[in-house]
Amino acid sequence: MVHVYIQKGGGPLVKEKALLEAIFFAAGEPVPVKKIAEITGLTPGEIKNLFRELRDEYKERNSGLELREVAGGILMATRPSFAPHIKKLHGEKARQGLSQAAMETLAIIAYKQPITRLEIEAIRGVKVDKVLDRLKELNLITEAGRKEVLGRPILYATTREFLKHFGLRDLSELPPLKEKEE
Repeated sequence: MVHVYIQKGGGPLVKEKALLEAIFFAAGEPVPVKKIAEITGLTPGEIKNLFRELRDEYKERNSGLELREVAGGILMATRPSFAPHIKKLHGEKARQGLSQAAMETLAIIAYKQPITRLEIEAIRGVKVDKVLDRLKELNLITEAGRKEVLGRPILYATTREFLKHFGLRDLSELPPLKEKEE
């Protein structure tokens, strides 16, 4: 259980903010509020308030870091504007970009999930076996069960890693599909 230290005059929970900052930094991936509550003993409401305060403080001081709600959790990350410099730090071996075929297949899965390989191929008009293998290898998609039809084909869906990769809180943040012009 965390001891609560409040600044004179009823200010912010300084120790708790520092603790949350340490958790976000050490995790390196989105941490669900429920998990933070288990670790700290804080309520989800307190965690969300402290998250908002920290996020706003980072913005106000133009920090190189930011806090975001991503993939059902809270993530500490570098600001996107620093991406070119961070890539230099990690070299060009930073995560390989996805091919056009992979992006198209991933978009179909994201919007139509759960979906079978044959359904994806019917939409794309080409085989997708290798693309599906690559997306599974990158942990952007997963097998989400089997369709209850003859042959019981595998159903595919996106993962938390997909949300994290594209900076989404959840699938409702996907941009709306544009209607195809005839």
